[in-house]
Amino acid sequence: MYTRSLLSAGLVITGLLQAQPAEWTSLFDGSTLEGWKASENPASFKVEDRAIVAHGPRAHLFYTGPELQGGFKNFDLSVEVNAEPGANSGIYFHTQYQETGWPSRGFEIQINNSATQHGDYLEMKKTGSLYGLRNVYKQLIPDSTWFTMQILVQDRNVEIRVNGTLLVDYFEPMDAPDAGPRRGKRLDHGTFALQGHDPESRVAFRNLRVKRLPDDIEKRTPVIVDGFYLQVLQLGSANYPLVDFHTHLKGGLTMDEILTHGRQVGFSYGIAVNCGLGFSITNDAGIHAFLQEHSGAPVFLGMQAEGREWVKLFSPRAVARFDYVFTDAMTITDHRGKRTRLWIPDEVEILDKQAFMEGLVAAIERIVSTEPIDIYVNPTFLPDVIAADYDFLWTPERRQRVIAACAKHGVALEINSRYQIPKSNFIREAKKAGLKFTLGTNNPGRDIVENTYGLAMIRDCGLNWQDMWMPKPDGQKRIQQRLKN
Repeated sequence: MYTRSLLSAGLVITGLLQAQPAEWTSLFDGSTLEGWKASENPASFKVEDRAIVAHGPRAHLFYTGPELQGGFKNFDLSVEVNAEPGANSGIYFHTQYQETGWPSRGFEIQINNSATQHGDYLEMKKTGSLYGLRNVYKQLIPDSTWFTMQILVQDRNVEIRVNGTLLVDYFEPMDAPDAGPRRGKRLDHGTFALQGHDPESRVAFRNLRVKRLPDDIEKRTPVIVDGFYLQVLQLGSANYPLVDFHTHLKGGLTMDEILTHGRQVGFSYGIAVNCGLGFSITNDAGIHAFLQEHSGAPVFLGMQAEGREWVKLFSPRAVARFDYVFTDAMTITDHRGKRTRLWIPDEVEILDKQAFMEGLVAAIERIVSTEPIDIYVNPTFLPDVIAADYDFLWTPERRQRVIAACAKHGVALEINSRYQIPKSNFIREAKKAGLKFTLGTNNPGRDIVENTYGLAMIRDCGLNWQDMWMPKPDGQKRIQQRLKN
């Protein structure tokens, strides 16, 4: 089913059956920092209410206690964490003590529920990320709430769970590239460290426990290290939010399959449900049922608004429960006054290509201007009968009209890998106008389409992480702005 689905083949796990049951060992006595050594600014760490609190200038607290015994290789680590609003922190493993700076050895598990912008940088990697390698982009934990983070390391495999939900299942390639966040780093052995990131961050840690697992465990699987893999690695390290916001549960495709695929390839997903006449959801009750069914899943949940009638079918408050809303211009009223779906050849009648294009661009302008959407998807799609004339029909003037409408109303533009649209000239012009972009595939059935075109456009059009759109916080969504007005 999936082009990169290798986890079911060639998986090797040994050493576990022979091992004695591991026991939990505490790394923190609940009262002092005995067994821990702080770097750079030791005063940034203190014990409060039986928890280690990181609050102050940058510092890292390294475990140096009796359980270290030359370092941890394979282990199961459990930590309870509480991050206050705006906090940024992390837990390192396979690291070693250093006097200053960010730890150069080992790997970081990110803690970031709602970190705010520092200068011109906004950290996109959220709580549960294997920093720069397998990132989580959705806030899953409310601020000021205790949650459990579990890190399981076995040979070449790292699993990360937050409150029991598996977020990361990373396999280190046998020929792991020595680039990006991996430079000089391999899964090996070492100690743990807690991060004090900055004076604005306050994070508490308690119940730090570890199970030491046998060193001779082998857990590995073949991993394809190709151009796609390397670009995902590069972009994930460089703070690009790698999210496919245009995925559907179609053709029997399940949420578990999407999550498994995402953990393999390093993408997060937005699951969109079709809402409108002739689709499975036609009223507010359908919205509430869909959101309830998938509540707690580590994905964004989106509404694909179908047809032009959708704004009358659903209340703004129900629509605002989605993380985002998108639509396209693939359902319009044509020159005959007939509701036409452009992807169905039998419904399309084009007598004059130029007249059709003028009507299509005008429809796009109306949609973007009057419908409270966050993303315009399947952009520049043309029916099969005129698709070969794409470059001729999408003139500079028509491109600019669509771009101007999106820019005026703050609507992001999708780069669609299924249809490979819009073309690079359109994307460059949209970037110059200040538009934000999303990645999307719009899978037609059970098979997951990969974002190869989207990644190519990021590279070829010089998009940076600031050019990528992410869902707005509650209260700032476009549908909510309409409610205020």
